[in-house]
Amino acid sequence: MSIEGFGLGLRTAHYGAFLDSPQRVDWLEILTENYLVPGGQPLAILERIRSRYPVVMHGVSLSIGSTDPLDLEYLDSVKALAERIEPGWVSDHLCWTGVEGRNVHDLLPLPYTEEALRTVVERVSAVQERLGRQILLENVSSYLEFRDSELTEWEFLTEVAIRADCAILLDVNNIYVSSVNHGFDPLDYLKALPRERVRQFHLAGHSDCGGHLIDTHDHPIAEPVWALYRAAVAHYGPVPAMIERDDHIPPLDELIVELDRARELAGSSTLEAA
Repeated sequence: MSIEGFGLGLRTAHYGAFLDSPQRVDWLEILTENYLVPGGQPLAILERIRSRYPVVMHGVSLSIGSTDPLDLEYLDSVKALAERIEPGWVSDHLCWTGVEGRNVHDLLPLPYTEEALRTVVERVSAVQERLGRQILLENVSSYLEFRDSELTEWEFLTEVAIRADCAILLDVNNIYVSSVNHGFDPLDYLKALPRERVRQFHLAGHSDCGGHLIDTHDHPIAEPVWALYRAAVAHYGPVPAMIERDDHIPPLDELIVELDRARELAGSSTLEAA
């Protein structure tokens, strides 16, 4: 299934709107964990929406950077859902979410070392073999760095993608948030990744806490993130892009207005690049 254009994250508040009438949305991203229980209303609604819109799957529980054994039961549930709804792709985050069986329910950054790189590459390869498909990994926002890191985050992500033969979900907001928190130039990150590996963009809002930013997905997209998105399109071309909103969720019409801005910026950036 081909995924093109501009999408939104599917949220329960908007189920009715997507079922009632066609919306100016090209595709939808679902939160994988919300639909892993066989049967029940969420999956039934998803199948109805899926008959009208292409979908992709986006998870938060892979914990690819952990040293715990991979959760094979979880992977088999992800595979079964993918076989059922036939998503354009399956993605998760380049992070860890727990260790020794404890889930902290957060997307934690990795030390960017060769040792960690080898571990992640091995685990990504095992996940892709288990799922029978290539996955996308997303860069996360971060609020601390490890003294032992030997690589930049973008160097680490590039090496993971190449060595494990996976693709990249590039979160533009997360680049900006981390650049402010850690004092690097977001364009250095943006332009460092292999073009052929970047398959999707995320756009979202964040919270400004004065001395740092937090990726909260509860605000409209900030102007510096729009500017960075425009640069991303100019560099990578018309990659499918979508907006995430997880709290203070507005009516669907308001999100579609924001999505239309992404369409306009992408169109003008593509023309300028040509």
